[in-house]
Amino acid sequence: MKKQKIVTVISMIMALALVFVSCTSGGETNTDPVAPSVTGEATQAPVTEADMPEAPQEIKIGFLKGPTGMGAAYLLDKNEAGTTKAKYTVSLESSPDIFRASLINGDIDIAALPVNVCAVINQKTAGKVKLLAVNTLGTLYIMSNDDSIKTVADLKGKTVLSAGQGTTTEYVLGHILSKNGLTVGTDVTVEYASEHAEVITKASTGNYGVILLPEPFVTQMKLAGKGFNTVLDLTKEWKALGGGELTMGAVAVRTDFADKNPGAVAQFLADYKESVDFAVNNVNEAAELIEKHGIVAKAAVAKQALPNCNLTFMVGNEMQSNASAYLKVLFDAAPASVGGALPAADFYYGADASADAK
Repeated sequence: MKKQKIVTVISMIMALALVFVSCTSGGETNTDPVAPSVTGEATQAPVTEADMPEAPQEIKIGFLKGPTGMGAAYLLDKNEAGTTKAKYTVSLESSPDIFRASLINGDIDIAALPVNVCAVINQKTAGKVKLLAVNTLGTLYIMSNDDSIKTVADLKGKTVLSAGQGTTTEYVLGHILSKNGLTVGTDVTVEYASEHAEVITKASTGNYGVILLPEPFVTQMKLAGKGFNTVLDLTKEWKALGGGELTMGAVAVRTDFADKNPGAVAQFLADYKESVDFAVNNVNEAAELIEKHGIVAKAAVAKQALPNCNLTFMVGNEMQSNASAYLKVLFDAAPASVGGALPAADFYYGADASADAK
């Protein structure tokens, strides 16, 4: 029985790790043990029933397998049952790279992508893609076997082992350290491994006492029994700086499609918000649908992961305020990470273009 329990735990960790990898292509990290939230209202003119498509209109949508696709499970189930006003043709992929090309060439109309990738496409295509809604917030954690580390300031003089050099992980960590008066290379040394699994392996040897990991690797490190605990939640540290939420995951829309089909876009947003609400408030039922539609292989894994995925629904001015602040940090660290320039106000669908981004 003891051996069977150990095998079960290991299987769950491996399954969660696969879930995480499927949603973090391109340097994004999109899980968070903070309670999920559903926020935001578009500030464009109110959409009425008359604006919605009367007959089912086909909308081609793409979602990533893993956490960033979990919020779409209820929508996909209603679509399969034929109870949505719009008819959705759905693509599920493990990597966002496929959706980048599909959005540009018109094979899909709306797709889930990292926020900074949406900005890159927008820049490289002269505005052919807009940010439609933020669907997941960010998660990165400092772990240590040193109980004296309780604040960012306590990292002074420490070496932090991380993965994700040259990605948003590096830029987020650097921003938080800098705003807390610490300089990378002077006050704090950051060393990089090739992947999160390598961070765990190196930390387990006893050569590192402070590491940076996302979930579910945080849980895996704890189960390794090496005395590492979470000491800093970088999502909370980011928000404490007054820069808004750490907005990493989103859905983007083709500008041409949005301009020609505002009613269809409004219908999608209504359906998607309902779907995210369902996932947040009905974890057990949502987990079953997530398995049914192939977003995650096993409902048991989805049930355990879902509360930690920080699903959100953020649109309009709220989306613009938070996402623009996030992209500005990335731009300041590495302009190429957002396409070489910050997106214009019309990048944010449904936001008041005359409002200054915060």
